[in-house]
Amino acid sequence: MLRYLTAGESHGPELTAILEGMPAGLPLTEEDIALDLARRQTGYGRGGRMSIEQDRARITGGVMNGLTTGGPISMIVANRDWKNWAEKDIDPFTVPRPGHADLTGAIKYGYRDLRLSLERASARETAARGAIGAVCRKLLAEFGIRIGSYVTMIGGVSVALDPNPDEANYLTLFTAAEDSDVRCPDPAASEAMHARIREVIQAKDTLGGIFEVVALGLPPGLGSYVHADRRLDARLLGAMGMVPAVKGAEIGAAFDQATMQGTQVHDPITVDGEGNLTRASNRAGGLEGGITTGEPVVVRAAMKPISTTLTPIPSVDLATGKPADTVYERSDFCAVPRAAVVGEGVVAYVLADALLEKLGGDSISEMQPRFESLRRSRLDDLPMDDQPWRFGFQGE
Repeated sequence: MLRYLTAGESHGPELTAILEGMPAGLPLTEEDIALDLARRQTGYGRGGRMSIEQDRARITGGVMNGLTTGGPISMIVANRDWKNWAEKDIDPFTVPRPGHADLTGAIKYGYRDLRLSLERASARETAARGAIGAVCRKLLAEFGIRIGSYVTMIGGVSVALDPNPDEANYLTLFTAAEDSDVRCPDPAASEAMHARIREVIQAKDTLGGIFEVVALGLPPGLGSYVHADRRLDARLLGAMGMVPAVKGAEIGAAFDQATMQGTQVHDPITVDGEGNLTRASNRAGGLEGGITTGEPVVVRAAMKPISTTLTPIPSVDLATGKPADTVYERSDFCAVPRAAVVGEGVVAYVLADALLEKLGGDSISEMQPRFESLRRSRLDDLPMDDQPWRFGFQGE
């Protein structure tokens, strides 16, 4: 239902984002997008580029009189740093940085200078996707769906959280994360993360970590198991892998659960006095069989340390064929807090697409009554025939 394109380079004049498939009638202004773009630029350990840019998306199509039209939404995010490069002679870039797209991009596209890889592979592109995610977040909010994130580990410094939080607990975590420049909801752990980042700055190195993105208020029944590519968990995991430097993702605590027994992992189903089917836990992370359960959807992502380091890393100068050390390009020391906000955006996009797939309709006014009539996890919505039957297939 939804699809998007972004265009532009890190030091080009602007980034362009086009989002197609958004229904008509969604209230949308540039201010709705500005908050998420500003959040993406914050975080302890960020690099100098974020002090130059003041990202703001200019809507150039698909929105009239404050409402989406149903046509493609186009947005432009200007690169202020472009002015510093517009009339500059670019030095040759011939030493690929391990962990970046420098070498692989040259192999794939035949570049004769590695900066062509750097410019498009840069995480600067996530400003355009952040704008797209903000529009999708706005759609989800029309149906009472909220998305937030927080950091659980940076450079080996972890925070201990409630293993089975409810919706109120998650909202508290979201709020606390917004008040922390490392997006950690625990003040003591935040200070320890600050100290760890200061250490790595002094060491001229970089740090990675783990963050969680959580969606609240989703109805059961989004996604599908009938085709592998429609499984919502697969789509969320794939989308999280599109965040730069994210090398692993899981639904809930999947990697920890791999060491457990089945009875320790799955969520028992109970029924309350009003016929509602409930769960005492959410170990499944809000998804069973690729379909939402109605519980919070929890996606965790592991981000590697950024590949651009002040300390040189051994490489090869492709122009001479001789060993050479990497040359530093301005970057973050730790981008995990910023990556969590980008993660919110990609999750918002996937869930907005799944919601549109479920509800159909070309406008918000068509979607809202369909949302209210969705089946829920209650006995009255699930009548069973409770009679023997046969498959009815005809054999050869």
